[in-house]
Amino acid sequence: MTEQIENLILEMLKGLRNEVQTLRSEVRAEFQDVKQRLTSLERGQAKGHADYAELYGDHARQQAAIDRLSE
Repeated sequence: MTEQIENLILEMLKGLRNEVQTLRSEVRAEFQDVKQRLTSLERGQAKGHADYAELYGDHARQQAAIDRLSE
């Protein structure tokens, strides 16, 4: 009887270990997806900042041209 209980406990522990391993793999895959999406957002934000800086530079050049014409 004791041996059966020990075997049952071992089988339950093996099942739990398999579930944990499966869950760990799923979490890793999801985390990798989240990291890729975050990187994509960061690149988009950086591009937006670069576009804004370029527009600001254009505005500064136009203002300088207007100032030269005014003189």
